[in-house]
Amino acid sequence: MVQALTENEIQAIHKFYGAWKAKKPEWLDEVCTPDWQDIPLAPKQAKGPQGLKDLIIDFIKRFPDAEIVVEEIFGTHERAGARTTLKFTHDKEFMGIAPTNKKVAIAVNEFHYLKDGKLTHTWHLEDWFSLVSEKTYGK
Repeated sequence: MVQALTENEIQAIHKFYGAWKAKKPEWLDEVCTPDWQDIPLAPKQAKGPQGLKDLIIDFIKRFPDAEIVVEEIFGTHERAGARTTLKFTHDKEFMGIAPTNKKVAIAVNEFHYLKDGKLTHTWHLEDWFSLVSEKTYGK
């Protein structure tokens, strides 16, 4: 019999993404195992939760209004998918792309493995092409 995601697992996933909006990257230490794997790593990203904490800190410094909106979480016990949107104002050069001074929405799709209510692995794919495709939100 297939088990549903537990409430604890769902809350861990929400807190994982909430670290962006709350500007609390230390929350990753609560919801990720110490050897959590982020697949693939960004260029120069350290392994484990510290690597993503560093990315969050850097991204929020560049784009203070950055937030991740959870659109949908689905899956089964210890296996979850999340469809999210990274939103921010693109007012600084990023990845060699000149600023547009527009609010942008980057689709992010991730798959998580969990054990004992903590994330052990995350596979992700972001639609960075949105930065150059005029996909915006808001005013």
